Amino acid sequence: MDKIRIVGGNQLSGQIAISGSKNSSLPIMVASLLTDQKIVLDNIPDLTDIKTLIRILKDLGSDISYSESDKQLSSIRQLNRRVNICSKNLVSNQANYEHLSKMRAGFLVIGPLLARTGYAKVSMPGGCAIGTRPVDIHLTGLRKLGAEITIEEGYVIAKAKNGLIGNLIKLSKPSVGATQNLIMAAVLAKGETSIVNASIEPETSDLISCIKKMGVQIEVRENNNILIQGTKNITGASHKIMADRIEAGTYAIAGCMTGGRLELTNFDPNLLEKPFEILRDIGCSIKVNKNSVIIEKLVSDLQPIKITTEPYPGFPTDLQAQFMALLTQVPGTSVINERIFENRFMHVQELVRMGANINLDGDKAIINGRTDLIGAPVMATDLRASVSLVLAALCARGETIINRVYHLDRGFEDLEKKISNCGGIIERIK
Repeated sequence: MDKIRIVGGNQLSGQIAISGSKNSSLPIMVASLLTDQKIVLDNIPDLTDIKTLIRILKDLGSDISYSESDKQLSSIRQLNRRVNICSKNLVSNQANYEHLSKMRAGFLVIGPLLARTGYAKVSMPGGCAIGTRPVDIHLTGLRKLGAEITIEEGYVIAKAKNGLIGNLIKLSKPSVGATQNLIMAAVLAKGETSIVNASIEPETSDLISCIKKMGVQIEVRENNNILIQGTKNITGASHKIMADRIEAGTYAIAGCMTGGRLELTNFDPNLLEKPFEILRDIGCSIKVNKNSVIIEKLVSDLQPIKITTEPYPGFPTDLQAQFMALLTQVPGTSVINERIFENRFMHVQELVRMGANINLDGDKAIINGRTDLIGAPVMATDLRASVSLVLAALCARGETIINRVYHLDRGFEDLEKKISNCGGIIERIK
């Protein structure tokens, strides 16, 4: 199993082109199941989660091909990956445990598969162990659309012999996955569907944008309500995947932690308004341009802060672990309240192994800085936790070995190359 070796102490300076968004690519690729025509997607990142979803879609009968072309963004070479998906001839409506045990997003196939074929058998999902993240919100919504749902031997079996019927769906909380799943199911339902208390994350907005290009009427109204007009006339479409705001936020934090000067290109800075506001409050300089930002450490002594994770446009839970690594280098006491996932502090014990002073109190992490981090062997527990260890290692004295880096490969494209090109000492050990 691969490991990553990092020697800390170097400032990061240079340019990093931000890759396409994993959390946007996955649901949009799944949306290809809604039509028998071709979907063309640009800016797909090269990640193991993408490859796993491709296997799932191919098992269902989708014909998938992809190509790469070089693009020049400033002085940074970027690969623009185009994926062509045609789900005209579906051969199965069952998504198996083998693939879904590796990634939670695979469960999204249940909505479009049920809506198109009237039947879906999908394994309960796996992915990062950051809380229960139950699928009951998905299933409650599908029942509202007329589906019969049973659970047998770890599989969800959904039936809608006469098709789904539009309805009013009130989500118990703004779940990203449930919102996306129910949008796709409602696209082929008869009549109008209204989803109340929906999650309007940028990645969900990107999904809606693609589905609109497929000929569907979708309207996002006030108070996070989504109105969908069901139709059978779903066409093919071409769509460019948005840039990965979590990757951009992660490298912005890396620039602040190492004291270098990083220019992040190829993404919309408006998607990180809250995290950038917090970085400025801590003491970092964020210069925002149209499609890029420049990050520098502004003062020698950074300022402690309190952070609470919230649905967009609040502070994203997917940047919580990375900010915690940063706050270990900030003098004083900082506090992070994790309000999205109840078990997303698994990285704390590994940061403590490196010398961090962090105490947990329920959904609250109390970070006492500034501590001198020392390189150590550490274990990645989930995707975002793993990259927080990378950030800590870049600041630590000596060598850090990060184990179980397959988590990183699920969500960060060319991480070693992007960091080493900016002066970091990082390598993958086979």
